[in-house]
Amino acid sequence: MFKTGNKEKTRDMTEGPILPQMVLFALPLLLGNLFQLLYNTVDALVVGHFVSTEALAAVGSTTVIVNIIVFLFNGLSVGASVLIGQTFGARDEKKLHTAVETTMLLTFIVSAAFTLLGVAIVDPMLKLMSTPENVLPEAALYLRIYFGGIAGLLIYNMGSGILRAVGDSARPLYFLILTSVLNIALDLIFVIVFHAGIAGVAWATVLSQLLSAVLVLVVLTASRDMYRLIWKDLKIDLYSLKRILQVGLPTAFQTTITSFSNVLVQGYVNVFGSACMAGWSCYNKLDQFIFLPMGSMGIAATTFVSQNIGAGNEKRARSGTDSAVSLAVLITLVIEAALFLFAGPSVRIFTSDPEVVRYGKLFIRTNILFLVFNCVNHVLAGALRGRGDSKGPMIFMLATFVVLRQIYLFFVTRFFINSEVSVCLGYPLGWITCCIGEVLYYIFRYVRKTPQKASLRKA
Repeated sequence: MFKTGNKEKTRDMTEGPILPQMVLFALPLLLGNLFQLLYNTVDALVVGHFVSTEALAAVGSTTVIVNIIVFLFNGLSVGASVLIGQTFGARDEKKLHTAVETTMLLTFIVSAAFTLLGVAIVDPMLKLMSTPENVLPEAALYLRIYFGGIAGLLIYNMGSGILRAVGDSARPLYFLILTSVLNIALDLIFVIVFHAGIAGVAWATVLSQLLSAVLVLVVLTASRDMYRLIWKDLKIDLYSLKRILQVGLPTAFQTTITSFSNVLVQGYVNVFGSACMAGWSCYNKLDQFIFLPMGSMGIAATTFVSQNIGAGNEKRARSGTDSAVSLAVLITLVIEAALFLFAGPSVRIFTSDPEVVRYGKLFIRTNILFLVFNCVNHVLAGALRGRGDSKGPMIFMLATFVVLRQIYLFFVTRFFINSEVSVCLGYPLGWITCCIGEVLYYIFRYVRKTPQKASLRKA
């Protein structure tokens, strides 16, 4: 029999009404992701108002470099979450325990390697992005400090991924609320009181993320549930590692290459100067908040589908996918309309520079109406990964977000019109084409021709 010590902290999604379960699971995710975004967004707000436009451009332009490391690791986190979700849905205590110990030891090893990798790529990546000389020193300083302490973020992401895989999306939220408040306080203290500039906001972020890692490790260690972390049992189980990599590596490869492609896109933006860079940074910060509902529903779809595939309930898995996509699309349409109308005030949250505001409004209103296609992409990709199918989303996203987008940018900027708008339109092109391909793939592989899979759940 499958037992847990705190049933109220886990959520079995293999039974009960679908939409209420997904909403109740996704809401803490949404709020948690909101607070996680506050780390980097507060950095941008503080330096934008209390340091300089160059510092704002530096913080904003470094996001795409940070994402290379974070997304590469998060791909492995998705693989671990799917494995843990499926073993939880199948009620297999032994495999669940083994998966948790393998996941955490892998996390510690990879965190050390990624710290070294992150520091090493700072200078080459900034040069690749054609970072202007007046922005380069502050961007490099921010990144070196950030990558030096990135282990805290990676450990928290994996630990919270374990909790979410068993339906606990509440406690990761509590940790993020606490550490986000700490980050805001430290940002203001380091910059306003100690005049530490961009280094201060970097240290504030690193220290806050370290605390979140400690908190999630304490919860996993102290838990009485079967997903608890037992330090003496830490080992790499080859079967579990293989399952994690089967889902995680394609996801990691896709998200990392897409992030690297975004570095190249940033290079196209950088040629228009620091004001355009800062405007693009403001748009990207807002875009991250817009992405929250679709991102949260994508994670909810991964957890829901993985548990039900583990339980052998194909019909329920498909119904959950439909519900997640529909709800995310509805929310995204509402956000699109609001942000299109209030583009100017939204950018002014970050800066009062009229030239930066002009660029920010331009980027928002060029892209925002196409965002619903990206919504479908990410929620459906989450559902596919919950099935253990990460290769399909990888192929479509790489083909459209990377290859097609870079081909478009290369030709349009050299042979047609090299303008801020033409560069910006590279994103909607990728979203629309990926959406068409991914939807057709899902319909023909999983709806019209449903594979018959046996339950993983023990009799």
